[in-house]
Amino acid sequence: MQFVDLDGVTVHYDIDWAGDGRPVVVLVNSLGTDSRIWHHVIPKLAGDYTVLTYDKRGHGLSDLGNPPYSIEDLSGELAALLDHLGLSNVIVCGLSVGGLIAQGLYASRPDLVRALILSNTAHKIGTPQMWADRIGAVEQNGIASILEPVMQRWFTASFREPGNAAYKAYCNMLVRQPALGYSGTCAAISKADYTEQAARIAVPTLCIAGDQDGSTPPELVRSLADLIPGARYEVIEGTAHIPCIEAPGAYAALIRGFLEELES
Repeated sequence: MQFVDLDGVTVHYDIDWAGDGRPVVVLVNSLGTDSRIWHHVIPKLAGDYTVLTYDKRGHGLSDLGNPPYSIEDLSGELAALLDHLGLSNVIVCGLSVGGLIAQGLYASRPDLVRALILSNTAHKIGTPQMWADRIGAVEQNGIASILEPVMQRWFTASFREPGNAAYKAYCNMLVRQPALGYSGTCAAISKADYTEQAARIAVPTLCIAGDQDGSTPPELVRSLADLIPGARYEVIEGTAHIPCIEAPGAYAALIRGFLEELES
């Protein structure tokens, strides 16, 4: 584990170096999770690719900062981390709000981005009222009060079996995130709209959906892919909103295939 102070906010990150000249893949996690969601994907990429993961502010081991946030705050944090590490020309794989952060990074710092993998995300997610209701519920009753409906969107019914210890652990991950970090990130999502910017994305882009995703359904992810010139669209069967947990092998295979095309 490594830590850095970025403009007064301590950020936790991990980096698996593959050697000089190897492509760098940045994995940006979703709302209510931390960088551990990539645990089973990293070994399938490490060695051939340098892999950077981190906890955005308000999540995991990183500081809370000053919520509520904007996507510009969160993408600026990622830009500062890349600058600190001396990295550019990276492939950014962002899941859910991570995909919005990836789009925000490209919009503000295209010099840092070689390609985008936009997973289980969209140019605009939900409505302001939906997010206001979510924020109100968390502020009044805590994250545990929204656990069940969130898990129904995150994971398929087969993964949510009572005997699945991993499912119980990811429930713990959600409810143990700072409530202010969670609601502050909800506020960022509620204001984000990259519809116009998506049409100006000029780097290779892969959009990934889970066929049973209740948060960003396949048709929503497809609408994002349709906005981006030349974007590739793929669906992972038997997964919901966090396919890197439910199907890490299939997820990593899509990433590897996309990266190999970049190198060819």
